[in-house]
Amino acid sequence: MTYVNSFVIAVPEDGKQAYIDTAEKFWALVKEFGALGQVECWEADVKDGHTTDFRMATKAKPGEKIVFRWITWPDKAAADRSEKRMMEDPRMEEFGEMPFDGKRMIYGGFETIVDKRA
Repeated sequence: MTYVNSFVIAVPEDGKQAYIDTAEKFWALVKEFGALGQVECWEADVKDGHTTDFRMATKAKPGEKIVFRWITWPDKAAADRSEKRMMEDPRMEEFGEMPFDGKRMIYGGFETIVDKRA
């Protein structure tokens, strides 16, 4: 089974293209370091919850959209090796300021337990 790194983040609505540009540059690196795939999802139908929801979890502000992203890896060891290599790679400096507030990012790594596809 594959390993997945994922995050949920609030991005200013007018920063959508800057976010896409950053995601494209990021894919070039993670693909080189062994990622199998990267999916970036921009909010289309995110409802407000009663107890919690994506907006509450990311402390989203008015005018921000929720982004849900995941990267698949062959296994956790490959993801860990890639993270170490990326942090040491001078190309990471080229990213500059991110188009979102990373302090409000919800991030984690997950082992796949069910993966069904049509």
